[in-house]
Amino acid sequence: MPGFPILSALILIPIVGAFFILVIRGTDEVASRNMRHIALTLTIINFVVSLPLWLNFDYDSAAFQFEEQYTWASGIMGYHVGVDGISMPFILLTTFLMPLTILASWHVKTRVKEYMIAFLVLEALMVGVFSALDLVLFYVFFEAGLIPMFLIIGVWGGKNRIYASFKFFLYTLLGSVLMMAAIMAMYWQAGTADIAEILKNPTFPAAMQTWLWLAFFASFAVKLPMWPVHTWLPDAHVEAPTAGSVLLAAVLLKMGGYGFLRFSLPMFPLASEYFAPFIFTLSAIGIVYTSLVALRQDDMKKLIAYSSIAHMGFVTMGIFTLTRQGIDGAIFQMVSHGLVSAALFLCVGVIYDRMHTREIEAYGGLVKRMPAYAFVFMFFTMANVGLPGTSGFVGEFLTLMAAFQVNTWVAFFATTGVILSACYALWLYRRVVFGVLDKDSLKAITDLSGREVVIFLPLVVLTILFGFYPAPILDVLSSSVDHLTNQISVALDAAAAASSAGVN
Repeated sequence: MPGFPILSALILIPIVGAFFILVIRGTDEVASRNMRHIALTLTIINFVVSLPLWLNFDYDSAAFQFEEQYTWASGIMGYHVGVDGISMPFILLTTFLMPLTILASWHVKTRVKEYMIAFLVLEALMVGVFSALDLVLFYVFFEAGLIPMFLIIGVWGGKNRIYASFKFFLYTLLGSVLMMAAIMAMYWQAGTADIAEILKNPTFPAAMQTWLWLAFFASFAVKLPMWPVHTWLPDAHVEAPTAGSVLLAAVLLKMGGYGFLRFSLPMFPLASEYFAPFIFTLSAIGIVYTSLVALRQDDMKKLIAYSSIAHMGFVTMGIFTLTRQGIDGAIFQMVSHGLVSAALFLCVGVIYDRMHTREIEAYGGLVKRMPAYAFVFMFFTMANVGLPGTSGFVGEFLTLMAAFQVNTWVAFFATTGVILSACYALWLYRRVVFGVLDKDSLKAITDLSGREVVIFLPLVVLTILFGFYPAPILDVLSSSVDHLTNQISVALDAAAAASSAGVN
């Protein structure tokens, strides 16, 4: 599709779908059904439109591809989008998951019009974050994504939804205020807000890099989230509707890791090396602490939420090894976690839709009534703990190997997190699926419907595919990650040479 503005289309198609839903009149079941079908159709179309990004991608090039650029505001801000090997997998992950989230929301009855519009707008903004090549444009997409998720939690969430939505909004917004100040300083120093131009020659002084790194860290650490600024996530997951939890865990959290890769490492390499031990410490604590907290949970969604925080610890650990293997593993881990965490939250949603409770004690013996569900839940539980043959194993293995070469203590504590993840995940599965079916409320529960099978099937296929054959992701990353690590090495070598010359 040469010359076709794919990225702009991926941003505009959901907006167009939201507009069509907006003009539909009526609140009866017929109108609601039409809204659902429009949302599903447009998200499927968007996924199909995104496939040429993968099919026509030049694996041998580290340059940005599929670029579109228009300038306004006297050159201060422009519309510049493009993808490289680092950003493209996240766009595909977003467009792939959106139809599944719409299918998972098929029985939503309250404010169906507003619900579907919120999800479509959120898709456009998420694609915008991963494709933006202008600092101001990136910030606009990054912050605007808070609004639909705030509404999704606050309007369609659980009984404590208002508290959870405001906590989510305030945590992420406050962190981003510092990032806005850093973007302004970068523009004054570099003379441009164009990310591609800055990456060609990121010449920020060492002292300035430290402050810029910290400002971006304040935003990305909260978004990821890292310990100890993680407390908003369990509340948000517990109160969010199932589809909201899916996108929150699978895509929105990845914006923090992507931000470290797009900004912190290539633009502030000296500061990244300096703060790497700090990140290792937070990552190791986060992995072990949140795994232990997960063992104490009695709410299924909260347990999986703490599991997500622990898995993001592997991501930050891998990124700040500043090695090819560690960065490959971190990105692969984010993509894998996007698939597996989405599936786990969907698994919780399946039985919540039937029983309207997420309390672990309310279940037991489900394998006797729901054998298909028991198999799917077991499969993704194993993927979550990193069973070889699933995608969860590849990312954890690569990040642990890279960490072991850089800091054996960090690798040791992270490995204990792997063991703990098996403990809490299998403990959850045993209590929900096995045991005696002695609760009267469960004796009439039904197994997976055809719609639910359609939702889980592609997630199962991709989790197995990337577990046995990770090349489709790793090959895409290759040139861009090589270029990134070379940039870091050159910057660190130049700084070392300058320091040596100054001493002499």
